[in-house]
Amino acid sequence: MPGKNGPDSHHVVPNPNGGWDVKRGGAERAAGHFDTKQEAIDHGREISRNQGTELRIHNQDGRISQSDSHGGDPNPPRG
Repeated sequence: MPGKNGPDSHHVVPNPNGGWDVKRGGAERAAGHFDTKQEAIDHGREISRNQGTELRIHNQDGRISQSDSHGGDPNPPRG
């Protein structure tokens, strides 16, 4: 099973030149670049939902502030 930063995750990360990027875990290139963090989160959630990956949202300092799981959850909520 891939690690937490493997291809089963997407990340919203600050771009060193300004703005925010959405990246697939382990990828060098961003899947998208956005002016605001909220735009990047919205796009990242859509990609993550479609691909069944986990979305990790990073703060400006690079640490993970939030994590959303969109698939592969061993204990999905009962509905």
